[in-house]
Amino acid sequence: MNIGIVCYPTYGGSGVVATELGKALAVKGNNVHFISYDQPVRLDAFAQNIYYHEVSINNYPLFKYAPYEIALTSKIVDIVKAHKIEVLHVHYAIPHAAAAVTAKHILAREGIQIKIITTLHGTDITLVGKDKSYEPVVTYSLQESDVVTAVSESLKKDTYSFFNYSGEIHVVPNFIDFERFNKQPKDHFKKGIAPNGEKILVHTSNFRRVKRVPDVLDIYRRVASKIPAKLLLIGDGPERASIEEECRNCDICSDVIFLGKQEAVEEILSVADLFLIPSETESFGLAALEAMACEVPVISTNTGGLPEVNIDGVTGFTSNIGDTEKMAADALTILHDYNLALFKARAKEHSLNYKLKNILPLYEALY
Repeated sequence: MNIGIVCYPTYGGSGVVATELGKALAVKGNNVHFISYDQPVRLDAFAQNIYYHEVSINNYPLFKYAPYEIALTSKIVDIVKAHKIEVLHVHYAIPHAAAAVTAKHILAREGIQIKIITTLHGTDITLVGKDKSYEPVVTYSLQESDVVTAVSESLKKDTYSFFNYSGEIHVVPNFIDFERFNKQPKDHFKKGIAPNGEKILVHTSNFRRVKRVPDVLDIYRRVASKIPAKLLLIGDGPERASIEEECRNCDICSDVIFLGKQEAVEEILSVADLFLIPSETESFGLAALEAMACEVPVISTNTGGLPEVNIDGVTGFTSNIGDTEKMAADALTILHDYNLALFKARAKEHSLNYKLKNILPLYEALY
């Protein structure tokens, strides 16, 4: 089959899942064509049956903002015609689904039929959904898609709540690559971070307000007041500077380590004892799942898709947004020497439900 995949090329969960899905489809003999404004970060090596097509945007003095959606639509039309694409799988409603639907109608006028699968990942619904000016476009894009999927039951419910869409939404959860995300003993690395056997807490995100990184710091401070502990912060973003300043003012700089953006995050997770994700909202919680695959239990909020991934009392604990006192208490429960090994084992066991081999057939059936 000739498949087109439209996605964001960045480190975000949607781009990662789209790229890994395309690579798996190519291994099974499909011709997979990625269409984006830059090469996806996980598409970092040559592979058979995989092609990348860059969307170029010309700057015109007439436009204040470059018309990316028009350029994307034109590129989709071109690639479908040139490579006889049969199924176009777009990740994110805005602008990808809207561009795909426009391209579909342009192609139909030339007698070329194409099917569209739109996968919703979260902020395309939960954030855009709060801006009513986008509602007609998103609703139309969903209605004109041949198949709509969402990565969690929570996101499915949000979509029906925010948009005037009554069609079927298939829940197809995210998956991870267990060849990459698994426990990789790095004793020398762990010894360097925690030379005296301190517990290692980890948080990874893009440091936006919705991730509630100050809550991460508050949880850590409460834990560190009871037991020796270190905090590793992975990622970068608008709130990093203020968090660093807060650490300096609280005199805990030596115990909070800012690692910035990391490609080999699995190596860091492999030395962790606990993963913190106190987000205001998460449509799925891919970062939490990656941690669990590396045998790291999770402290999370109970919002969005997180309770579907992090099973309260089993793989970790969930709490209301902002309840850092409970989160810290739960963290101490997990980190107790009598409990830690059990929580680690159960986190790993649950994560195995999200193997690619379990999820890929769901998408193949929709194709």
